[in-house]
Amino acid sequence: MAAKSLQEQLLGVGLVDKKKVKKLKAESLQLKQKVKKGKVAAAGDDGRQEELKRQREEKVEKDRALNMERQKLVEQKAVQGQIRQMIEQNRVRKQDGDIAYHFTDNKKVKQLYISQSMHDDLSRGRLAIVKLDQQYEIIPEPVAVKINERDPSCVLVCNNRVESVDDDPYADFQIPDDLMW
Repeated sequence: MAAKSLQEQLLGVGLVDKKKVKKLKAESLQLKQKVKKGKVAAAGDDGRQEELKRQREEKVEKDRALNMERQKLVEQKAVQGQIRQMIEQNRVRKQDGDIAYHFTDNKKVKQLYISQSMHDDLSRGRLAIVKLDQQYEIIPEPVAVKINERDPSCVLVCNNRVESVDDDPYADFQIPDDLMW
């Protein structure tokens, strides 16, 4: 005698009818299909998970780049604020004079009218000309060097410092007053 399944045994005893057996078989088939689909979906989810992971990594990289950009802008603003403060605190009051001092700003020749002593100090490198808000200011040379370290485009004129040399072989010779350069 062959072994009977539980459903056949219940049907034989009369506890279950044929309709009930068919319904249970259909439910068990559906359950098996769902389990198979779950495995297939899990395999499909692996690809989906990889895609989501890649998208998250791309978003993190994009956010990092944006944060770096914002940080650079904040640093630039801070540097510009420092430059503004240095210029405003150290600017030399312009003495209106009759001597024109010529310099270039964006390939254009500009001029400031200053006194003879300021002209001499600019020529010898003791003073420098910087640009602040479309205006030209005169500041001491050490301040101009600090500004030049932060943003070279602000400093328009900063001559090399020339001091009187004790070893000057021509110090004993006098320059005639009527000599014009």
